[in-house]
Amino acid sequence: MKTNMLLWLAEPDQHNVAFIVTPCNAFLLQFFSIILVIFISEVAAGVVALAYSSFAENILRAWATPVLQNDYGIDPMVTRIWNTTMTDLKCCGFSNYTDFMGSEFEDQKENGLPPSCCLNNIDPCSPAEAAHLPVQGCFDHILKILREKTITVGGIAAGVGLLE
Repeated sequence: MKTNMLLWLAEPDQHNVAFIVTPCNAFLLQFFSIILVIFISEVAAGVVALAYSSFAENILRAWATPVLQNDYGIDPMVTRIWNTTMTDLKCCGFSNYTDFMGSEFEDQKENGLPPSCCLNNIDPCSPAEAAHLPVQGCFDHILKILREKTITVGGIAAGVGLLE
C-alpha cells in the first residue's frame, strides 16, 4: 500500500500544478535536514573557535608549567614533545628557564637545564648561563601559532558553511 501526499503549488482551478511527495522526495528532505544540522554545527564550531581563543592562554598556563615541573625528564613522551617544541621554536621552558627550577628534571641533572636553554644547545646548560642568554620561553611562540591556527580553523568553518 503506497501513500502519497499532494501539495498544491497553485490553486487547483488554475493549472492544476501539484507536487507529489514520494519516498524519494522524503529521502531528499532527510538529506537536506542532515546537511542543515551539519551546517549549524560548523558555524557553531567556527564561532566557538574564534570567540574562545582568548581562553587558550589560561589553559596553556594551567597545563604546561605543572607538566614541566612534574613530568619532564621522567615521562619519555612528555620529554620528547617538549624537546621537539623547544628545539623547533628555539625557546626554553614555558615562561623561561626558571620553569625547570625545583623540577624533577633539575633534581636528576643536578641543577642542569635542557640543552635548548643555552645557545648552540650546549649540554649541560646551567641556570647561570641561561640567565645571561636571550633564549625566551615557549609561551609566546605557542600562543602565536595557536592564534594563527584558530583563525584558520574558524575561517575554514565559515567558508565551508557559506559553500553549503
